[in-house]
Amino acid sequence: MKISTNKLENELFKSVYDKTPDYVKNLNLMDFSNNGEFTFRLKKEHLEPYDKDKNPEGLNLKEWFANYAKEAKVSTAGIRGPQNILYPQDTRFPINLVGIVLATLAKALVANEKYKGKQIVKIAGREVRYNSELFLNAIARIQAANGIRTLVPKAGKTIPIWLASFLAFKLDLLGGEYITSSHGISVKNATKDLNSQGSQYLPEESMEFVNKIQEIFDITEKNGYYDIKISASDNPLIDEKVMANIDDGVDLYVEYLKSGVAQKSSLDLINTLKNKIVIENVGGSAYNTLGRVLKKLNISDKFVWFNTEEDPFFHSIGKYDHTPKGEKAFYDFSVDATVLAQKPNGEKYFPVIETLHYEEKLEKFPQGTVVLITDPDHDRLTICQTEDISREETLKNAGIDFIELNHNTVLTVFTANQAFLMIMDFWAKQLKAQNMWQNHPRFMIKTTASAISWDEWAKKQGVKVVNVPVGFKEIANIMKKVELQLKNPDKEVVVDDVLGNSINLGKNPRLLFGGEESGGMIMGCEELIKSQNGRFAVAMREKSATEAIIVASALIAKLKNKTLSEYLINIFEENKITGRFDTRVDIAYYNESEPDINKLKQEKTLGEEKRTKNDLFYLSMAIAVREGKMNLDDVKEVLNDAFLSLVFDNLVSIKFVGDGTYLEFTDKYIEIRPSGTDAKTKAYGGGADKAVIETYATVMGNYSGERTELHKKFIDDKFYNSAKDKAMDYYLKFVEKDANNEPFIVPEYKF
Repeated sequence: MKISTNKLENELFKSVYDKTPDYVKNLNLMDFSNNGEFTFRLKKEHLEPYDKDKNPEGLNLKEWFANYAKEAKVSTAGIRGPQNILYPQDTRFPINLVGIVLATLAKALVANEKYKGKQIVKIAGREVRYNSELFLNAIARIQAANGIRTLVPKAGKTIPIWLASFLAFKLDLLGGEYITSSHGISVKNATKDLNSQGSQYLPEESMEFVNKIQEIFDITEKNGYYDIKISASDNPLIDEKVMANIDDGVDLYVEYLKSGVAQKSSLDLINTLKNKIVIENVGGSAYNTLGRVLKKLNISDKFVWFNTEEDPFFHSIGKYDHTPKGEKAFYDFSVDATVLAQKPNGEKYFPVIETLHYEEKLEKFPQGTVVLITDPDHDRLTICQTEDISREETLKNAGIDFIELNHNTVLTVFTANQAFLMIMDFWAKQLKAQNMWQNHPRFMIKTTASAISWDEWAKKQGVKVVNVPVGFKEIANIMKKVELQLKNPDKEVVVDDVLGNSINLGKNPRLLFGGEESGGMIMGCEELIKSQNGRFAVAMREKSATEAIIVASALIAKLKNKTLSEYLINIFEENKITGRFDTRVDIAYYNESEPDINKLKQEKTLGEEKRTKNDLFYLSMAIAVREGKMNLDDVKEVLNDAFLSLVFDNLVSIKFVGDGTYLEFTDKYIEIRPSGTDAKTKAYGGGADKAVIETYATVMGNYSGERTELHKKFIDDKFYNSAKDKAMDYYLKFVEKDANNEPFIVPEYKF
């Protein structure tokens, strides 16, 4: 059994070891410590369930694949799931070595069919999670065995997701594979599939390789086996030299930053900082790249780092030895610093920040110190700042959350909605100060679940807003639609948003900001970004905490002795924003840290049923209104009847927004969205009264989904049961309308 010096991690290891059956511990399907070429024979027996007597070679891959395929249709950020961190060949878990091998092979076969006779080049990268290095090795060697050249960092070291995405676009690669589960819990992992744009796969792209896995299974059933070749680890198609020659792409990325957020004016501002900014490097893997970026920008001395060493247990951040209900068990709240939870006594707290121990670590830092928290794949950012305790009442009135560090100091914890509003406002003022604002019409792309304060601010500033479903691939999809129309710079660019609006962005517009409430953002550039083979982009395809850190640092320097909370309140006042408050309620229907996979599956299945019932209650009404089966008054009647403690008389609309149901009121919005990757419901809210939106989001998010008599009166069983399929059809029509389907042309590579 693996042993850790960390007591809590050791408890996790022991629990996983004890819950893993011997037949799994004894599996020896493929040995990637063998550096030579070898073949893994997928057998017909592997497809069926394990049976000690009847099928001792059973891996139950059919069941694994059924769940994998289901998630591929709806996943917002890669096909995620828990893994057996000690025994990665354990196919009882959604993420496992066999599954990674099959998916990689399927993608390679699809690529070779599409680009027959061409030299395909992809990139592969990872962050710091358990088994990530093994999965990276497997991906590179399978791709090499299928003739695909794979660019990897030297010795398989970590790089951020945004760097893999940037290089896929900049170097005109067919795409890439990136191993991460973002800010998810430690035992989770996933592969984020990047296409030739550097964007995450859309569902139709995922389904191409999912269908190929089915073909592999069909051949295995027919012939009794299917041989999968794994190349030698020193195969020349596994290429570390290219990445080494370009310093993992850091030089190219710094050049890109200098054309955008790291212009001289921003760097000059940052160099005036007197107090150091703290970078909380969760998992440790951001340091390897961000450290180099800051040095090349000559601003590294303005920052101090927490956690520069890499650790798949994430330095115990977000980890507890008891559940939120107080039960004795390992529990992981993820590394999302903005997650709010309730103690058994009803008191709200930040469980992740509690494990950061800032009452000790920030004790010797001056008041006003800003902490920038980034996650393991370095794409999300949370902003915090220490302030005097005398500002508590002001912070409460502004809807800014905080925790007391000591009797003198509080730590403000800004939601991404608040932090990014400050960033976009600051950046707009920078562009105006440099007389660049008027050069182009400005637009932003945001998810519907993000703050309505962004929409209000944008309207005041003359910035057009395109709302999309949750997921950065949705933001990237709009970028590509805009770029297709930009090929005619004298023509007005018009795109549809997911709310059903057709939005005229003007002639030759530029993206000001693209982002989502979960902490991911990107900034646009004045000059279109050009790839080495001549493709153009308005912005990069993946969220980047590095971009966010540079803009935030310039803002902090600009404010001098003024706090970020004061700046946020000023933005509210200057722009007469009414929807100042926002909330997100996460309802998890099971403990996803549960090491007993059978219990985990059972509880997840039950949780998914609860999640789907909750979703369908609202979704079926949104679809019914869209198809004329109900009107708004009917919906109000159903909701007022179902929720006696809430009032729906001022409901303005109910809409399906690609992955959830959006309810617009005269004074707020509520969005109820089922997680695309787990047995969770997410309820979002924004409006003029924090207590009100928290109540609505909590009550509606936690609703059982039980259909009332009134609900049944308007929506029959047939329509109710078809609502998800109808919704998927509407979503795909939105994605495909005016889509940029220009084929990728494999260039002649010069590296």
